[in-house]
Amino acid sequence: MSSIKENVKALLAELPPGVELEAAAKGQPPEKILEAVEAGIKIIGENYVQEAMIAQAVVGRSVRWHFIGHLQKNKVKKAIEIFDLIETVDSLDLALEIEKRAAATSKIMPILIEVNSGREPQKFGVWPEKVIDLATEITKLPHLKLLGLMTMGPLTGDPEEARPYFRETRLLFEELKRINLPNCELRYLSMGMSNSYKIALEEGANLIRIGTRIFGPRGKK
Repeated sequence: MSSIKENVKALLAELPPGVELEAAAKGQPPEKILEAVEAGIKIIGENYVQEAMIAQAVVGRSVRWHFIGHLQKNKVKKAIEIFDLIETVDSLDLALEIEKRAAATSKIMPILIEVNSGREPQKFGVWPEKVIDLATEITKLPHLKLLGLMTMGPLTGDPEEARPYFRETRLLFEELKRINLPNCELRYLSMGMSNSYKIALEEGANLIRIGTRIFGPRGKK
C-alpha cells in the first residue's frame, strides 16, 4: 500500500495549475495529518471543531484550516477562532451567528456557501435555487467575506453521475460572479472527493477535498 507521502506527491503532480488540494482529515490522528503536511499539503479540512483543535496542537498553524462539516451554532465561537475558512454555510441563521461572533472579535470570517446540489432533503446545504438569495443576504454582513461555493453532490458508485451536480454548482458560481455582489471575492469552487475529483476538475473545481486517496480507508493503519 502506498504511503501518505507518495499519495500526496502523486495527487499534487496531476493537479492542473490553479487547483488547490485539501486533505479531508475526518477521523485521522494528528500524526497522519502531520505526515500529509510534510509531504506538501497546505490545506487541512476538518469536520469537527474538537478534532481540529487536537490536530492543530500537533500540526500547528503553518497550514490553512478549513471547516467542512455541519457547523452547529454552539460551535461557531470556537470555529471562527481556529479556522481560516468555513466551507459549509447553508442558512442565513448560521451566517448571522457567525457575523455576531466575528464582530465580537473584530474578525472578518471567510466563508463558502454549501450547495445541496442534489436537492436531497436529508442532507445539509442550501438548494441551488436559493443560493443567489442567500449570497445576497450574506454580502450585507460586514464581518463575513464570501469566497465561493462548495458542494458534495449525491454519493454514488459511479463518479460520472456527479457531473450534472458539479456543473450546476459551477453555473451558480459563474452567475454570482456575473451579478457582481459587493463584499465578496469569488475565489473557490470546492467540489470533488476521492472518487469524484477528476469529474469535478473537468467541471471547473479549483479546490478538491481528498481523504481516502491521501490517508487510505478510514480505520486502517
